[in-house]
Parts: sequence; C-alpha cells; structure tokens
Amino acid sequence: GRCLFIAEAGVNHNGSLDLAMRLVDVAADAGADVVKFQTFQAGKLVTAQARKADYQVANTGEAGAQLEMLKALELSPAAHHALLARSRERGIRFMSTAFDADSLAFLSTLDMPAVKIPSGDITHGPMLLQAARLGRPLIVSTGMCTLADIEAALGVIAFGLTRPGLPRSRSECDAARLSAQGAAALRERVTLLHCVTQYPAPPESVNLRAMDTLAQAFGLPVGYSDHTEGIEISLAAAARGATVIEKHFTLDRSMPGPDHAASLEPGELRQL
Repeated sequence: GRCLFIAEAGVNHNGSLDLAMRLVDVAADAGADVVKFQTFQAGKLVTAQARKADYQVANTGEAGAQLEMLKALELSPAAHHALLARSRERGIRFMSTAFDADSLAFLSTLDMPAVKIPSGDITHGPMLLQAARLGRPLIVSTGMCTLADIEAALGVIAFGLTRPGLPRSRSECDAARLSAQGAAALRERVTLLHCVTQYPAPPESVNLRAMDTLAQAFGLPVGYSDHTEGIEISLAAAARGATVIEKHFTLDRSMPGPDHAASLEPGELRQL
C-alpha cells in the first residue's frame, strides 16, 4: 500500500514564523504528504533546573537550561493558524505534535489528518486518554519503549476509544484492549512507529526488524520515525512495509538548534 510521508519540521524554524513558512514550502515542493511541527509550552514541560540532553548540547554548541532553549522555539497560536493556511495553499496537510494537555486541546481545533503521540508521552495516561477521544487517527511513536510500555499505552487508548469516564485500574484498560470492540477500534485508529531516540541515530542502532515485532505483537499498522542521517534507512523502512515514514528536514543543516544535525536539506528531502 501507499506510505504516508511526514516531513518533520519540528523546531527547525528556530522560533521564526518566516522560517516556519519556508519549511512548509520546502515540504510541499518535495512532494511530502504532511508537514509537521511541534506545539508546547516550555514552562509546562521542563523545570528551570533541567539541563539540555547531551545531543542538544552537542548540536546547539552550548550547555545551559532546556527551558530557555525550548522557550525560544515556541510557536504562537496565531503562527499555527498562519502555517495551516499556508499548508492549505500549498496542497500539503498540516500537523503538529502536542507535548502538553493545553497544546493538545488547542491542536484539536485545527484541521489535522492525525494526532501524533511523541515517544516521551507513551507513559502519560491522561494525555493518551485525551488524544484517543479526539476522534482522529493516532500515530504513536515508541522510542525508548518496552513492549510492555506499548501494551499499557494501547490499553489506555482502547479505553478512551470505547468507554466513557476514567479507568479505575490498569486491568480496566487491559480489558478494553482485549475486547473485540477495543481491538477493532485500535486497528481502525492506531499506527505504531518504530523509533530510535538518538539524534542523529547511528545506522547500526536502527534494527528495522523491530517493525515486524511491533506488527506481530499488536496486529496494528507500523511505520518508522527516522532520526538517521541520509535517506537510505527511510527507503529500507518503506521497502520493509512501513505505512508511515517521518523524517526531519531543515532549510540548512548548519543552522544552530538541537535537531538540524539529524535533518535532511531540501534537495535530499525531494530525493527521498
């Protein structure tokens, strides 16, 4: 079948709406199906004491606080509306990933083809429940996850898709996942993405067979969130049956910021 290609702009706009608009154009010109950003309120995500991750220090060229770095990378609600309009104009679908409940509520008011659950939120039950109840397809990343983590998350999602209120126990979520109705709802709504949480990820860390493992374990469509350099691993994932490929891209890899180093430049994105 056809593979949905998500061009992940992420935070590579460096906080500038002008750069973000240009990223929409680049993704559209390359022929991507979706251009995706990231929506968050830095103050709700990290404490002032949180240090940058090692890869963020390496890629931004300076140590310091995550809070400061993330604050500079926030996009306003007005910016989101402008990007949505630009995406429509250019014939590409707009998406963004929410990293907190308020951001998810805001994004649910926008026309998006799916809701993305980032790897870091797979253990965030309230967020999974909220996302499941938006009535949209869900794309769930699984970086750093065990199969047990994924199973638990699918239980919460199945509960959210099929039952009202809050689950009173883990076993209520498991029961929802194992019920015929819950299993059918998951199959209809959820795609799991294999993901290696390293920026950039070395090719030998990738293990694309993990996609097969996910498909066998959960009976859901699978895809791949690619943080490697170059385009080969994405091609291999598509050949191996990925139904969704997500790949970071940037205007220029030498720009300052945490994710540029693991991103494709416009020519490479078009080639992929």
